[in-house]
Amino acid sequence: MSIPAASPASAGREYAIRGTAVRESVRGIEQESGQEFVEESESESRHSRVAALQQRITGMQATTLPTKTLPTLPALSDILPGGALKQGAAYSVLGSTTLVMALLAGPSQSGSWCGVVGLPDFGAEAAARFGIDLERLVLVPDPGAHWLTVTAALVDVLPVVVTRPPLQASDSDVARLGARLRQRGCALIVVGEWPQSEAQLRIVDSRWSGLGHGHGLLSAREVTVASVTGRTGFARPRSSRLLLPDAAQQFQQAARPVTQPAGVPPAAGTRNWPRAVPVLNRAG
Repeated sequence: MSIPAASPASAGREYAIRGTAVRESVRGIEQESGQEFVEESESESRHSRVAALQQRITGMQATTLPTKTLPTLPALSDILPGGALKQGAAYSVLGSTTLVMALLAGPSQSGSWCGVVGLPDFGAEAAARFGIDLERLVLVPDPGAHWLTVTAALVDVLPVVVTRPPLQASDSDVARLGARLRQRGCALIVVGEWPQSEAQLRIVDSRWSGLGHGHGLLSAREVTVASVTGRTGFARPRSSRLLLPDAAQQFQQAARPVTQPAGVPPAAGTRNWPRAVPVLNRAG
């Protein structure tokens, strides 16, 4: 059985139907791919805009606030967090007026005004010998019960203030004074314990030099200063040996002592002098 040949008219209609179907299929593919392309382009555009905005924000704001410091003696850089006194921070010094003067010497020599509250034993003559400018020094030896008011008043106008609370300061007093320090940019040195101190300093060893074998004059004092940080800085206690002051009336780090190796005899011309032993004479 033979298949009848299609007439030209029917063949044309079939080709027309097939052409229409192909065109519709192609149009659908183009529309779908175009939509996906538009969506992908818009997504990439949004991501790029967000990334650019984040980059601008990062560039406009600092990751850390800049910390301002006061001129400090180089000899004290190893025992202070950051190597210098920070504005707006408090420091605790235990039992040493000499160390307080060493901390004041740097700012005072650079022209800063300093205040001392509640230290009647703070000698002006000794301060001048340590390089502190007495013409830029405010002394309030005995503020009485108003030590906090006097200290806060000096914090408002001076860059460095030393104070010794007569009693243990309350938490509210510490918080208020700490807020004022940060607002005014003053460095506070507290003689005694202070909860929010940047570092706690103390002299753990002291030696005088200058005396010979039974004669001579004291010329310098060598001390070992230990530092323990309260909030930030050194993770472990640090220490430094200082000369207070040296022959040039300056504070400097002491040279490391040269130890005598075991079994090596002393140098020629030296001898072991006997130690003096006190003798108690009894009458009768």
